[in-house]
Amino acid sequence: QVQLVESGGGLVQPGGSLRLSCAASGRTISSYRIGWFRQAPGKEREFVAAITWSSGNTYYVDSVKGRFTISRDRAKNTMYLQMSSLKPEDTAVYYCAAQSLVIGTRTTSSWDYDYWGQGTQVTVSS
Repeated sequence: QVQLVESGGGLVQPGGSLRLSCAASGRTISSYRIGWFRQAPGKEREFVAAITWSSGNTYYVDSVKGRFTISRDRAKNTMYLQMSSLKPEDTAVYYCAAQSLVIGTRTTSSWDYDYWGQGTQVTVSS
């Protein structure tokens, strides 16, 4: 079992920056991939970014490439999503999730993630 807790959400103006954190506890996450998803009201949950814990390999949805950076602090079991050049379209509840590294699991599919945090609200507005 893995517990995930997001933090760092808030209100920011367009063009601003925000850093989200996801702290993990419980079972070691060294063999997991940690992802960020977001969901706006009335819309489906969508993949944002992910990082493979052991290798550091990263993945991003096209809409955030060049603006968002995912990273992890292995000593603290914490993953970060640094967001810059934020747009109103980025407004959503952001969730972190953990995925076991099993052959056939899909990096960008929420259905293939096993553990989820409670979410943190990000609002981009002037």
